[in-house]
Amino acid sequence: MSTPRSSTGGARANAARVELASTAALRDTMGAYYRSLGDAAERGAAPVAWCTSVGPAELLRALGFAVFFPENHAAMLGAARTANRYLPLAHAQGYSPDVCSYLTSDIGAFLARETPLAAYGLRETPRADVLVFNTNQCRDVRDWFEWYARQWGVPLIGITSPRAIGDVRDDDVDAVTRQIEVLVPPLEAVAGHRLDAARLTAAVRASKESSVLWEACLQTAAHRPAPLTFFDGTIHMGPAVVLRGTPDAAVYYRTLLSELEARTREDVGAVPGENLRLYWDGMPLWGRLRALATTFAEFRTAVVASTYCNSWILSQLDEADPFRSFARASLELFIARAEAPKERYIERMVEFYDADGIIFHDCRTCPNNTNTRYGMPRRLTERLGIPTLVLDGDVNDLRCFSDEQARTNIEGFVEQLADARASARRGGRP
Repeated sequence: MSTPRSSTGGARANAARVELASTAALRDTMGAYYRSLGDAAERGAAPVAWCTSVGPAELLRALGFAVFFPENHAAMLGAARTANRYLPLAHAQGYSPDVCSYLTSDIGAFLARETPLAAYGLRETPRADVLVFNTNQCRDVRDWFEWYARQWGVPLIGITSPRAIGDVRDDDVDAVTRQIEVLVPPLEAVAGHRLDAARLTAAVRASKESSVLWEACLQTAAHRPAPLTFFDGTIHMGPAVVLRGTPDAAVYYRTLLSELEARTREDVGAVPGENLRLYWDGMPLWGRLRALATTFAEFRTAVVASTYCNSWILSQLDEADPFRSFARASLELFIARAEAPKERYIERMVEFYDADGIIFHDCRTCPNNTNTRYGMPRRLTERLGIPTLVLDGDVNDLRCFSDEQARTNIEGFVEQLADARASARRGGRP
């Protein structure tokens, strides 16, 4: 039987991707986390702290809080494709359609008294006893948490971090470290006991171990064929986000890493017949992850790495100096950096993963994690000599994304990459 061919002239593969067996263990791990939140929120098993995704989770774990990450909740709304029915409820509260659709879909779902956590026995998102933010990623997280602080009348505390950082200086680290230290007394007051240094050390050690394992999992995609893709990573990063400071994340990532290493030994790729390799910069389009994964697989193209999934590699964490090492890790985060260090980072990633091109997601409501608006794609194309493609969309608001336009653009981009490769093999001759 002949292989179907795409309109680009290249072989079009069966779009079926090779799923990871570890997904079953992931479901168990995440389910246990959500049920523990239910125990804390609805049965008073522990005080509940809300924390931004790269906030001081280790400090909260050490004080015995059950930690809830609303960005994870908002991503669940996006992935379930229910976000758009909640956005108008937040807009009616005065929140602009142009601000973060994580924020607006989450607040809207709360107002509708609906949550995907119902699948784990929670009647609603867990009510916070304290809300703790870090603005290293954006100002929106503070505005988001302020809404709930007003709603519930609970303390709101956090870290106001510098942004668009060039070189991370010691005075920047000192300033954030002092802010973390100031968080301790009010958190102790809510928790009802003093911070135990040994528990803090253990939480930082657990986060560092999870970070090392998660990085090792992602780096297996440097192999040809890549055993996982960006789309797999957005799902399997769950424990790295919500289980920081616990041993459970490392337990899961040992399972995942074992499967990925077996795939590399056996040359099992996530995309059958992998031909081209891409790097993804920017946020996921949660409501179109599967559709995009299928489209790229159809064109035998693996999106092998991303800045997004790497955001939870916190290599700087050091149990010997918990607060200062977390301060440095939060400042060196990709999203907090200026254009020049961001470009150097992407250059290293493109080289390490041997990417043929770069996809940039221009996320309508997330300018802080969108890197298309100040010339970066063009500069990287000129410097690296590889094509880039900008996809317009949004993290949760599907009105900002066109399936038809995206498919047309992806097909044309893949054709461009295939032509460039063929030309290179002919020594540049037409």
